[in-house]
Amino acid sequence: MPSSEKFRDHVLEQFNGKLLEGGFRVTTRKMMGEYILYADGKIFGGIYDDRLLVKPVPAALAMLPGAKKQLPYEGAKPMLRVTNEQIEDGDLLVRLLDAMLPELPAAKAKKK
Repeated sequence: MPSSEKFRDHVLEQFNGKLLEGGFRVTTRKMMGEYILYADGKIFGGIYDDRLLVKPVPAALAMLPGAKKQLPYEGAKPMLRVTNEQIEDGDLLVRLLDAMLPELPAAKAKKK
């Protein structure tokens, strides 16, 4: 089941309603009915079946204790599920992303 634009818009409002360190904004790219989440050119998670999932980097594991690991789609690596209650806490989402960004790999250069 593809994710809804309404859910995507709500998640973006929660992230972008607060200022991220460095002034970055969260953006999305639609892929096969789902949304990949980016900040500072880095992929940090996605919206899959109206679920917010983030990469299980050490900062995310520390800030989301007890978070369930879920597959975004069949054959993918497990990611951490951000609960609906946590999504409503924009401050938590911004702190989470600010902590995760230094641990994420740099964006790959685009081939010409």
